[in-house]
Amino acid sequence: MGGATGNLKAYEERIVREKGICGGEPVFKGTRVTLRTVLASLADGDSVEDILQDFPSLRREDVQAAIHCVRRRFR
Repeated sequence: MGGATGNLKAYEERIVREKGICGGEPVFKGTRVTLRTVLASLADGDSVEDILQDFPSLRREDVQAAIHCVRRRFR
């Protein structure tokens, strides 16, 4: 799958909710890092590199998924 539709699906698959993980808050798949945490870091002015250094279990695509989530929400 390619193009914008493929990217959208890839981003949506990176953020998951599971009842037993972090109280059901959205987290990045395979981690316990919440979407809220990454968005707060971005809002505080942290760069993608800062976030990746602070949360080594994340990948660049995870941070991009967080940004995409906000963009999509506030269109």
